Amino acid sequence: MWTVGEGIQAEFCGSLTGKPMKPSSKSSKPAGVLQQVRHLLFSQFRLDDDQADYTQIDSSIRSGVRMRGTNLWVLMFAILVASIGLNVNSTAVIIGAMLISPLMGPIMGVGYGVAIYDFELVRRALKALGMAILISLIASTLYFTVTPLSEAGSELLARTSPTIWDVLIALFGGLAGIIGATRAEKNNTVPGVAIATALMPPLCTASYGIATGNIYYFLGAFYLFFINAMFIAIATFLMVTVINPPHRQFVDAKVEARVKRIVGMLAIATLVPSVYLAVNLVSEEVFKSNANKFVRQEFLLPNVHVADTQFDARNKEVEVSLIGSPLNAAQLAQIKERMPIYQLGQAQLRVHQSRDASDEVVSLKATLNHDLSSLRTNLLNDLYKNTQTQLIEKDTQITAMQSRIKSFEGVQGEQRQIAQELMAQYPQLQTAALSVMQSWSAGSDKPQPVLVVRVTTKKMLKAPERRQIVAWLKVRAKVDQVSVLEDR
Repeated sequence: MWTVGEGIQAEFCGSLTGKPMKPSSKSSKPAGVLQQVRHLLFSQFRLDDDQADYTQIDSSIRSGVRMRGTNLWVLMFAILVASIGLNVNSTAVIIGAMLISPLMGPIMGVGYGVAIYDFELVRRALKALGMAILISLIASTLYFTVTPLSEAGSELLARTSPTIWDVLIALFGGLAGIIGATRAEKNNTVPGVAIATALMPPLCTASYGIATGNIYYFLGAFYLFFINAMFIAIATFLMVTVINPPHRQFVDAKVEARVKRIVGMLAIATLVPSVYLAVNLVSEEVFKSNANKFVRQEFLLPNVHVADTQFDARNKEVEVSLIGSPLNAAQLAQIKERMPIYQLGQAQLRVHQSRDASDEVVSLKATLNHDLSSLRTNLLNDLYKNTQTQLIEKDTQITAMQSRIKSFEGVQGEQRQIAQELMAQYPQLQTAALSVMQSWSAGSDKPQPVLVVRVTTKKMLKAPERRQIVAWLKVRAKVDQVSVLEDR
């Protein structure tokens, strides 16, 4: 059966909820300055000024647990908007998706149900949360499967590895969220918490891991979502316990005691992994902070620049890549000896550095000299081959020209001899000029050589004499055609 249990509040809790504190045994004495300051602070931090009544709080949280109808449609649209925002690397779109996301309701319902011993509400809240997670993963995975943009942007990669700051954001965000949900006048607290705790982007990133087959993205992102949801539920449980709304009580005291033990065990079972995760995250963050400080201070050396750093907190490894002047073995040993100063005594230091610049210069010079020598040899070979070819061509041309000159000189000598013989036979000839010319006939492409003889005479040659000259020239010059031109 349901009854209203008031519970006994501590002094601080009573001041938060507005319940009167126990009177002090020294109330008859004048209040001291410290007591007045404490009273002033408690009056400023009271939660009952604008707190809704318990019925309204209970109805509001239970209505947020329901994951059907409108809430399911809003959830699917929100997860698709968040997926698009991560896909195009748009922070504004991701914030818009977180504003309309209904995921906060079931998570707060789990913490509220545990705080008031309502296990039926816890069961319904977990069922609704499981359905919301399943629908979100399916819708987002389908989107990332069909989208043409497959590259992981910075917004998506930022959700693949949780840090201690994500734990603190989820814890304080959950506390702010349940306080906002218990107010009489609703404000922007719950939407702000939805943005701060970022429940939607990790689910989208997990879906991206499923769509691309990257198990590391899926595990890291879902781990981040699990941490956010767990600490929001824990924060809700703690604040509801402080507010102390009506909770379930049993007529049988033994049954009530057993239920409280079960709730306590569940709370411990939830808190222990959370504390373990938080401690591990804190340890990793401390290691990375110390390693970063170690690299910044110990590798601040002349002509040495840190190109890249990699910190592995689980395996206790610090990896540094350097460029510039290389460090020798003695310098590296001195740097390693100072690691315990930064709480890195158990860590291993791996240093990657480039070779000595002088070695690189020598190697570069050798390479250039070899290349230049090869180029010079190739040029000389090409030049020699080209010169030889040109010389051979020139020799051939010279030989041909000399042959032509000799032939021309022979022709000239032969023509002079024929002219002298012709003028000796015919004293009336004063001069004789001979030349071999080419003659083409109509309809024929083959030329015929013609010996043309131009003579000057004292008196005109007679026709018999002209015929004799032509006949003699044909025999003497061994040609078929002779043309005699006469000038006076």
